[in-house]
Amino acid sequence: MEPIGTMIKEELERQERSVSWFARKLSCDRSNVYRLFQKHSIDTALLSRISVILNRDFFRELSGNLPSSIDKSNPQ
Repeated sequence: MEPIGTMIKEELERQERSVSWFARKLSCDRSNVYRLFQKHSIDTALLSRISVILNRDFFRELSGNLPSSIDKSNPQ
């Protein structure tokens, strides 16, 4: 599984959006966005905001990568 920061960067590029646009939407500095691209994990609240901004459900994609040994139908 690729790092979440890489997934976000690739989605931003796919949508042909600029880092400046994304930083404005996140209400942060461009330098923070570049740091975000390097992250292997991020806070779920931030990921939720990013999912809405980019209109992509990163949670579903990440949960699809869970090991098959986890019984998804029987939560503990």
